[in-house]
Amino acid sequence: MEGKLILENGEVFTGRAFGYMKETVGEVVFNTGMTGYQEVLTDPSYYGQIVVMTYPLIGNYGINLEDGESVSSKVRGFVVREACYYPGNFRCELTLEDYLKNNKIMALEGIDTRALTKLLRNNGTMRGIITTGSPTEEEVQSRLKAFDNSKAVMEVTTSKSYTIPGKGKHVVLMDFGAKENIIRSFKKRGCKITVVPAYTKAEEILALNPELVFLSNGPGNPEDLGEAVQNLKALVDKKPIGGICLGHQLMALALGGETSKLKFGHRGCNHPVKAVKEDKVYITSQNHGYYVNKLPEGMEATHISMNDGTLEGMRHKKLPIYTVQFHPEACPGPGDINSIFDEFLELGGEGYAIK
Repeated sequence: MEGKLILENGEVFTGRAFGYMKETVGEVVFNTGMTGYQEVLTDPSYYGQIVVMTYPLIGNYGINLEDGESVSSKVRGFVVREACYYPGNFRCELTLEDYLKNNKIMALEGIDTRALTKLLRNNGTMRGIITTGSPTEEEVQSRLKAFDNSKAVMEVTTSKSYTIPGKGKHVVLMDFGAKENIIRSFKKRGCKITVVPAYTKAEEILALNPELVFLSNGPGNPEDLGEAVQNLKALVDKKPIGGICLGHQLMALALGGETSKLKFGHRGCNHPVKAVKEDKVYITSQNHGYYVNKLPEGMEATHISMNDGTLEGMRHKKLPIYTVQFHPEACPGPGDINSIFDEFLELGGEGYAIK
């Protein structure tokens, strides 16, 4: 069936619709990873977005339920150059199309994703609609204007607290849309992990007496999370704090820094980042549309993007606070910098390496 991606600037890309046949609206972004489409589909940070994969063939190793980064797909739509309907992998449990149908995700294939990516890179991310119909320009603009992703974190955070037992350090993980591999990374280190909803009050967290408060990744604009920022302000000088991605941005706001939206974001598993003190470049996994554009007072830069010079990590000069913009847990992506989890756990004192 013919399908269209209609962008807010009026550009139309026509291809073949597949997956779940229901019109969808979202922010159109691109991911430069060559593998990991299942992890992309299930990453809560993509909530509200239509994801364009730049690699030309998607679905060739199918879907297996062990590799998800959350229990269901979080994207609004999926766009590929060519979808594979006959995957070859001994672990495959579903085809890409069956997975999309089961998760009610509309997708589009057969369009020039290279041209679409260049358009988004040059003009910036924009809202779009995937449809099999022929809406008028007025209808398109009305539907795009109605799109609102400001409550995204509330849609993906855990509904209630839960604890994963462990004999090591106690980590309270504030769930703004946490990827499973963040939890797995702490489990590998033997940690006891208490996962709490995004808007858990500071006094409730302190009552749990953690050795590390950890701020997860998540979707949307950090400036929409004013309540969470206020909670973090109350934790700043009371407990060691680590964070990734949205957690990094929220910590910056809590300390008096500022955030801004990137033109087209950083999304993929091939982004070079320089560790300042090591003077060494790592290839990292990234997924964010916002960044810290003003380093808070008292913080120093630990990592810098080699692509555009934006801040990728910061550490407090006196307090045990350390956050990064990229994803050291990877999935998808290289695990070269996964050792940062050991650094997070060292914030409170003695190191705690993998046993």
